[in-house]
Amino acid sequence: MTILLLSICILITVIHFGYYIIVFNFFNFSKTSQKTKNTIPVSVIVCAKNEEENLKTYLPFLVKQKYDDFELVLINDRSYDETATIFEEYEQKYDFVKVVTIQETDYFYGNKKYALTLGIKAATNDCLLFTDADCKPNSDYWIQEMANQFTGDTKIVLGYGAHQNVSKSFLNKIIRYETVMTALQYFSFAKIGIPYMGVGRNLMYSKAVFLKNKGFHQHIRVMSGDDDLLINQIANKQNTDICFDENSHTVSPPKKDWKSWATQKRRHISTASLYKPVHQFLLGLYTFNRLLFWLVLPASLIYIENTNYQLIITGLIAIKLISEYIVVGIASKKLNEKGLFLLIPVLDICLLFFQLYIFLYNKINKPYKWS
Repeated sequence: MTILLLSICILITVIHFGYYIIVFNFFNFSKTSQKTKNTIPVSVIVCAKNEEENLKTYLPFLVKQKYDDFELVLINDRSYDETATIFEEYEQKYDFVKVVTIQETDYFYGNKKYALTLGIKAATNDCLLFTDADCKPNSDYWIQEMANQFTGDTKIVLGYGAHQNVSKSFLNKIIRYETVMTALQYFSFAKIGIPYMGVGRNLMYSKAVFLKNKGFHQHIRVMSGDDDLLINQIANKQNTDICFDENSHTVSPPKKDWKSWATQKRRHISTASLYKPVHQFLLGLYTFNRLLFWLVLPASLIYIENTNYQLIITGLIAIKLISEYIVVGIASKKLNEKGLFLLIPVLDICLLFFQLYIFLYNKINKPYKWS
């Protein structure tokens, strides 16, 4: 039994090592491709439902982007606040702003994908750049940085959507840590050649590719997944690239309480079961292995009485912690996420069990509808 436990501990650590030292370093040692300045026409698309306050704050940053040829497509998704009024004001003031208004329909009630589809069809250009109504580009060159990667065979560009840094908030640190870890995964898998998701806060893809693959048709009845499920469907090694230069980031306000964040994550986690089998396996193995590590290795350290074996298990735990500090530390610096480094093990454990809670809760109470 002792030898079996030790063998399991070693296997768990080897799998961890494979993800952190091999897979994740595809991102850590990558550089944003230095491509010629692109001048391709771009349609920036923002879908909003009752986002009056956010639009007042963030739309000014979109219209002042320093890019020669872009239009701003604003989708009013059945809003009943002042969203329509704000959109009309921008359309009258700027000749590059186009407003698309969605009418209420029973069939598509609550589904953002219907609104996005109409906005995409109304877009003039093939190159589409998406962000949310509560997002602010990190620079005036956001469009330029993302567009520079949209060349040749590349028809999908995965960007980074950061969250604001709120001081003295442990929840904020966990949210930003989760954002870093998610990006570390989807950037790394994209660099390996098996892209599986992007984030709607900062995502670019071709209108032609979207229409060729029948858009959201495969998962139109799924309330979420307008970003990750679509990319899971259409992305491949040849047509996908990443962009993580600081000027290409978008920044959005994080959730302020655990309940709101849990609701958001329930929606996100619910789509993972619809990923391609290979993606489900790789992501599931990573999460399951993390869980096994914190359940098996500490328990084995207590159960096994042999001093030499205890030293080996202690060494395995040290390997995990050191590799996490190094790899996640590099990724955090690369993505300009500050204030996370010292808390990495604590944040990882808290995030793991939070995700486990969300997963189990979804199994009991399936999320059917999202506002």
